Amino acid sequence: MEPNVSAGADSNTLKPSQVPYNTRTLSGYGSATSSLRGMYSLPGSGAMTPRTPAIPAGEDGERTALLGERGRGLDEAEEGQRRPAKAPSERPPLWRRKSTWAKVRYYVPSTAWIPEYSFSLFAGDFLAGITVASMLIPQSVSYASSLAKLSPVTGLFSAAIPGIVYALLGTSRQLNVAPEAALSLLVGQVVDEIMHSDPHNHPINPEAISLAISTIITFQVGLISFLLGLFRLGFLDVVLSRALLRGFVTAVAVVIMIEQLIPMLGLTNLSHVLQPKSTLDKLLFLIENAFTHAHRLTTVISFGALAVLVGFRSFKRVCRRYWFIYRLPEVFLVVVVSTFLSDKFDWDQDGVEILGSVPINTGSSFVQFPLRKVTLRYLRRTTSTAVLISVVGFLDSIVAAKQNAGRFGYSISPNRELVALGAGNIVGSFIPGTLPAYGSITRSKLNGDLGGRTQMASLVCSTLVLLATFFLLPWLYYLPKCVLASIICLIVFSLLGELPHDAMFYWKMKAWIDLALMTLTFVLTIIWNVEIGIAVSVVISLLLVVRRSSRTRMTILGRIPGTDKWKPIDENPEAEEDASGVLIVRIRENLDFANTAQLKERLRRLELYGHDKHHPADEPHRHDANVLVFHLADVDSIDASAVQIFYELVETYKNRGVGLYITHLKSGPRRSFEKAGIVELLGEEAFCKDVAAAMARVEQAMRQR
Repeated sequence: MEPNVSAGADSNTLKPSQVPYNTRTLSGYGSATSSLRGMYSLPGSGAMTPRTPAIPAGEDGERTALLGERGRGLDEAEEGQRRPAKAPSERPPLWRRKSTWAKVRYYVPSTAWIPEYSFSLFAGDFLAGITVASMLIPQSVSYASSLAKLSPVTGLFSAAIPGIVYALLGTSRQLNVAPEAALSLLVGQVVDEIMHSDPHNHPINPEAISLAISTIITFQVGLISFLLGLFRLGFLDVVLSRALLRGFVTAVAVVIMIEQLIPMLGLTNLSHVLQPKSTLDKLLFLIENAFTHAHRLTTVISFGALAVLVGFRSFKRVCRRYWFIYRLPEVFLVVVVSTFLSDKFDWDQDGVEILGSVPINTGSSFVQFPLRKVTLRYLRRTTSTAVLISVVGFLDSIVAAKQNAGRFGYSISPNRELVALGAGNIVGSFIPGTLPAYGSITRSKLNGDLGGRTQMASLVCSTLVLLATFFLLPWLYYLPKCVLASIICLIVFSLLGELPHDAMFYWKMKAWIDLALMTLTFVLTIIWNVEIGIAVSVVISLLLVVRRSSRTRMTILGRIPGTDKWKPIDENPEAEEDASGVLIVRIRENLDFANTAQLKERLRRLELYGHDKHHPADEPHRHDANVLVFHLADVDSIDASAVQIFYELVETYKNRGVGLYITHLKSGPRRSFEKAGIVELLGEEAFCKDVAAAMARVEQAMRQR
């Protein structure tokens, strides 16, 4: 029987809605297969979460009900009525139980979209899942074997397990989570560095050490991302500039290309003998040996496969309107054809390296706790890399998520994205050797283009990757490794694709700092290593943010002739400073310890030079002020350190004999001023309603003199 929450109920009973409830499902929806469009009807900060059932659109759930409760209480108080006490045996209001379920669906989005999933969406999700999987399988094998220096199986597990976890917890409907080229390269560099740290000591079981290093990196990456989301630090994507990210991605693309040219030219064995370390060393190695020691057949296969991939992708771009051509998985086709040809013509007998047998070997057991003695041994040596991967991976993921959210008309929550990505990597680390997995801009865009409208596409993709892990790998025995390198080079072209556009944009905007930051990141990454390049650039980027935030935004106000209105003189040419010796300053932001530290110096410069650009050695353009009026309408809050600095500033001016007035002061800053003694120092007469009132007092004081 449904509870009676209609308008005819007792007036003392809380009535959040006029919609009848379904007590079996606590839902006001009539069908479990209704469209997802109905689920996401309330805008808000963060992801567009399913509307709380049985609460009409436009109301605010529990908060609206509570406001309504308070409003009725006031009405009853005016009428002299008293609300009867609630019986202890009464059940909680249904709206409260439904609000709790809404919170569960908010933090675990899959509990919202899976019960309401419309099978009309399944065709698009299934097609998108199959197509992305056909591209992701060879990519993951390439990243694991060529970049991360691990078994191909680890790449496939990394493309499946974190994606499943993200599908249950993530807020983006199109984001595809799997290993990324840049992040796999970082793991591979750490593996290579640790494995060759002691040239006189060769490890007995190098594969086990590689698995341990990758496992502890992935666990730390997951933990860092999870904690960043838990402590609501998702704003990191707005702190680091796009120029920094572009310089990093470009440098990584160049590093990856140089790395992959070695197997594409058949120089792998020679590189093991000479062991070039840095990217510059490898570039010089290629220049010296590309024309003298390259393996001819391997070179032909590599660049032939790359030409086919590039040509096929260009052909698909031209024939975009033909869906059957656009949806062809060119990467998967090249892998299948090259494997067949390698087997048919015995390329391995001619010196071409092939993938060979790939056993599913993750150690003593398939699932293992990531914090074990063998992994903890490398904890300290991998933490810096884990932090770097967490930051770069999140930046790439949030860009992809926001692009798709804007494209398909919903919003995402950066904090819950961090939690979902962190949880996916933590779960993935329980399978030894799993690589860090984050969202991809390219795959996510392809996912949406092919009809993916929910994370069901990612579940389909992950399922197919798992099936390929156990059943497809034996069929790839004859796959040439140089073809995997060609696939990675195709990704490099995608990474480099946006560089000309961004560089020209910064040049056109004369954004020299952004260009310098992008160039610095690129050069440091190439000359030293990826970690040094990104670390130095992040520090510089943060210093620039701190520098800009530490400069208080304020302006000089002047009177509009014939009125009692004051406007900024740098924005309104008609505004005039008509009172000699009076400086009216409007502070245009909240005050805190960061932007108040230089307030005294900034005020002194405004007093002597105004808004004109000047050098500290220049002669002052203006006279010292006799009266200083602060316009604080834009100051909503002021912290203790800022109040303390402001007190010292006021005291300094007062000792100089400068008249001080404060206008438009809001209640919060007013209380802070009272507690700090500023009100007592200046007196109540110094606090005016507006600038006009302050100027009237100034004129009155001048007449009295």
